[in-house]
Amino acid sequence: MTPQLLTRYADILAAVERVDATAYARTRNYTDGAVSHLSPYISRGVISLPYVRERILSRYSREQAYTFIFELAWREYFQRQWYRLGEQLWSDIKGPQQDVVHHDVPDALMDGRTGITAIDTAIADLYTSGYMHNHVRMYVASIACNIGRAHWSAPSRWLYYHLADHDLASNTLSWQWVAGTFSAKKYYCDQANINKYCHTQQGGTFLDVPYEQLPHLPIPAVLKECSVPQLVTMLPDAPAPQLRYDRPLLIYNAYNLDPLWRADMDANRVLLLEPEHYRKYPVSQRVLSFILGLAENIPGIQVFCGSVEQLLHTGSFPEVYAKQHPTTLHYPGIKDEPEWLFPEVDRVPGAFMSYWKKCEKYL
Repeated sequence: MTPQLLTRYADILAAVERVDATAYARTRNYTDGAVSHLSPYISRGVISLPYVRERILSRYSREQAYTFIFELAWREYFQRQWYRLGEQLWSDIKGPQQDVVHHDVPDALMDGRTGITAIDTAIADLYTSGYMHNHVRMYVASIACNIGRAHWSAPSRWLYYHLADHDLASNTLSWQWVAGTFSAKKYYCDQANINKYCHTQQGGTFLDVPYEQLPHLPIPAVLKECSVPQLVTMLPDAPAPQLRYDRPLLIYNAYNLDPLWRADMDANRVLLLEPEHYRKYPVSQRVLSFILGLAENIPGIQVFCGSVEQLLHTGSFPEVYAKQHPTTLHYPGIKDEPEWLFPEVDRVPGAFMSYWKKCEKYL
């Protein structure tokens, strides 16, 4: 079932309490499984990974919650890789993607007409809801990169544009994992696997072949027509914020919309939407509206569309605060430390399982 996006803080907290960790462990790979649907609020910084873990462990034992926390750790791992890799995140990390034919996106994928029912339905849902099940994202990436022979960069930007839980680290590194540039080998799915986890009974598609044949398939005719999607974010025409220059400035962005952040401080609160960021990493108008809706949980927040330098040139503030994040490295002032799930792990290895072995002892 396609989830409804929540914007009220109380509703989001209630959603955390509804997570069924044991059902999640059994069914998370199925499109109708008991997934949490919390990723849009974690990605936007409305709730933190430690908060989610604490609430889950208040209702479940460590053993019952193990799979759920294991998956939370993937998100943290991707974030910490972003810190480690920096600009390298946008390049093939462990080696060049093999068998690339083009750097576009198959039109049939963008149009939802691949002929694979579960994929085409998921793409239609993505455009109306901003949601796509994680397992289906892997299918889509495999079809684009490993069957359609597209380099991962353009199709990953297309998916990021539409996702309500858009996260540059999780999205980019997941695509690179599927394409074999952040993993030991490429990920392939066949029609039988799609049928199993999407509850379809389809045959006769270009993926309806023995699994071992998938790496050797010619590009299917339906995936040969490709183009570069025009992805543009139109930022709102927001009025100039009314600021008090005898008060500190707290800078929020689309990765920090935490209503509790420094809530007891008498300060200016500004949601900064930088045009340069959205030129490089555009999101859809539906996603932007979701961001603005979440920001309404922060009392007194005002929107500023411009660079951080332009914001600071409006006047002099006694202090400037932000949360530390890869998107705030160029912000001046004081940066509050990230809220890590496993802050005890100070060095993040390249492989997730090596990272998890370090984290597991602190569970």
